[in-house]
Amino acid sequence: MNKKNNNSSKIGKVLPFGKDLGWDFIYFLGIGGIGMSAIARYFVANGKQVAGYDKTPSAITNSLEENGVKIHFEDAVKNIPISFLDNKKTLVVYTPAVPKDHSELNYFKDNKFTILKRAAVLGEITKNSFSLAVAGTHGKTTTSSILGHIMSVVNATSFLGGIAENYNSNLILGDEKVTVVEADEFDRSFLQLSPNIACITSMDADHLDIYADHEALKESFLAFANKVSDTLIVAKDLPIDGLTYAIDEEADYKAFNLQIESGKYIFDVQTPTETIEKIEFHLPGKHNVMNALAALAMADVYGISLCSVKESLRTFKGVQRRFSYKIKSENLILIDDYAHHPIEINAVENSVREMYPNEKVLCVFQPHLFSRTKDFADDFASALAKFDELILLDIYPAREIPIDGVTSEWLLSKILSEEKQISSKENLVKNIENSEARIIVMLGAGDIGLLVNDVKVALSKPVTNEI
Repeated sequence: MNKKNNNSSKIGKVLPFGKDLGWDFIYFLGIGGIGMSAIARYFVANGKQVAGYDKTPSAITNSLEENGVKIHFEDAVKNIPISFLDNKKTLVVYTPAVPKDHSELNYFKDNKFTILKRAAVLGEITKNSFSLAVAGTHGKTTTSSILGHIMSVVNATSFLGGIAENYNSNLILGDEKVTVVEADEFDRSFLQLSPNIACITSMDADHLDIYADHEALKESFLAFANKVSDTLIVAKDLPIDGLTYAIDEEADYKAFNLQIESGKYIFDVQTPTETIEKIEFHLPGKHNVMNALAALAMADVYGISLCSVKESLRTFKGVQRRFSYKIKSENLILIDDYAHHPIEINAVENSVREMYPNEKVLCVFQPHLFSRTKDFADDFASALAKFDELILLDIYPAREIPIDGVTSEWLLSKILSEEKQISSKENLVKNIENSEARIIVMLGAGDIGLLVNDVKVALSKPVTNEI
C-alpha cells in the first residue's frame, strides 16, 4: 500500500456516473449542506436539472439559486417542481441530517423513487476515477482543500467540506480522471468511497451519537484504511500502518526548521527521497502545518513535483471559517473559525497565542449538538477556560432534540474562568462591545457563522462622540 504512483495509466476512465448519468433530474434534501451543495454544483456543471429543499436560506443556497437551482425552505410536497415528480427520471439525494418524518422524503419513498445518501452518490461519482481521499476527525477540510489546490495542476475535480478561498467554492471543477474527496466519518459515510491514495489526519473521539464508543470509531477508520488500494498516509502515532508524517519527529514525511516570518510559516520538508527547503505557508498554527504536510505527502505519492507543491502551498489562501480574519486592524482582530470539538478549540487557542502573545483574547463559542456537549463537557470546559474572556451562546441543536440538563448554563458552570457569561444572539454585539479584548474569536459549527458578519459590521463602525 506504500508504492509511489507515477504512472498516469492507473488513472480511471471518464466517469459514467457524471456526464452520462441515467437520471435527468437530481433532487437534493438538505441541498444547503456543505457536502451536498458541492455535489449539486457538480451536477449543474454536468448539465443536469437540479433542485432541492433546505431548512433555511444561506449564502450557499443563494449561490446555488444564482446558478439556476430551484430551492425552497418549507417541507411540503407541493413545493417540489413538477418536472422532478417522475420517479423514472429523478434521483433523490439526501443527507442523514434530514429527519425520518420529513414529508418530502417520505413522499419519495412511498412513490418508489431512487433515493441515495450523499455519501453513496459521491462514491459513485468517484469510483472510476483515481481518487485521493482525506479522512480524520479534525483537519480533513483544510487538508483536502490544500490538496485540491495542489492537484489543480493535473485538472483534478475536488469535492470539499468548506469554501476554499482561492476558488470561492466547495467544488474545484476539473476533469473526471482524478478526484480529491473529503472523506467524512459521520454515519460511516467514508466507507462508500474507493480511494487509491488516502490520508488519516486524526481519530479522536467524536460523533458518539453515531458510534457506540471511541473504539467503534477507530474500527470504522480501520475499515476505511482497508479500502485504500494504493497508499495510505497517516499522522505519526496513529495506530494504523501507513506512510507517516510529523513535525520535528522522525517520519516518512517530516517538517522541520519551522519559523514564523511576517505572519507566515517558513519550513523544510524531508520526504522518503528528497528534501525541499523554505516552503512558505500562510495559515497560522502548527496543526495547519500538519495539514499542509499531509497534502504534500499525498501529492508526492501521486507524482506531483515538489516544486509545484511548494508553489501551491505558497499561494493557498485558506478555507472560509477556518481561522478566517474578518477584521484585521491595529486596534482589533476578529477571527471566525468552525471549531466545534475541544481539540479544535485548543488548536485555535494555540494559534492565537502564537500569533498574538500577551494579548487579551475573547472567545465567543456556540456549542454544537447536545450529545457532543454532554460527551465532552469536561474537555470543553478545560479548552474554553484557556481564553481570557468567554461568551457562550445557547447550544445549537442541529439534528437533535434537547437532552435534559445539558445546557450552556450547565457547561458554563464547569468552566474555571472569572470572565464568563451566557449571551443571547440579540445581545451578542453589545456584550462583545463591552469587552476590552483586542482579539476576538468566534467559534462553532452552528449558525454562529451567520452572526459573524453582524458582529463585523457593528465593530467596524467608526466611534462617534455623542454630545
